[in-house]
Amino acid sequence: MVEIIALWAPILIAAIVVFVVSSIIHMGPFWHRTDFPKLSNEAQFMQVVRPLALPPGDYMVPKPDSMADMKTPEFAAKRNQGPVVLMTVMRNGPMTMGPLLAQWFIYLLVVSLLTGYITGHALERGAPYLRVFQVAGAAAFVAYAAALWPLSIWFRRGWSLTFKGTLDGLIYGLFTAGTFGWLWPH
Repeated sequence: MVEIIALWAPILIAAIVVFVVSSIIHMGPFWHRTDFPKLSNEAQFMQVVRPLALPPGDYMVPKPDSMADMKTPEFAAKRNQGPVVLMTVMRNGPMTMGPLLAQWFIYLLVVSLLTGYITGHALERGAPYLRVFQVAGAAAFVAYAAALWPLSIWFRRGWSLTFKGTLDGLIYGLFTAGTFGWLWPH
């Protein structure tokens, strides 16, 4: 077992490396450019929705009041008539990236910390690079990618987004694995 404090360098550096890699992936002309297609009638949609003044949050339409309500003919009619929508409403105004990037980096630190915890309990000091790579990579990949799948299963998020996010998770996991293997204590 390796104490978590002995893994501070791979934890911190893995988070920094994944931060840089994720920035390159999301800012470059890669696979995320088509994640959210533009509505052909965007202006009309915005004119119809704007007067509702929806506060920021996640919404489901139609939304049943209870499990019993889901079984009523009235609710079935609403779903059949449509539209059936899951949506996130964000605050109006400019998107300030600073707080979002700070939250993203904290998340990366948490994943790296958990990867260190798992790998530190699975391996001893001086473990071979490939063994560290294997354990750390598996832990990081699961942390980055596994939670995406239920969004497509239950909330009908596009499978292409889930597959792209899983590919991102694989890449992040590989970079995390490489960092842990490189900096593993001897």
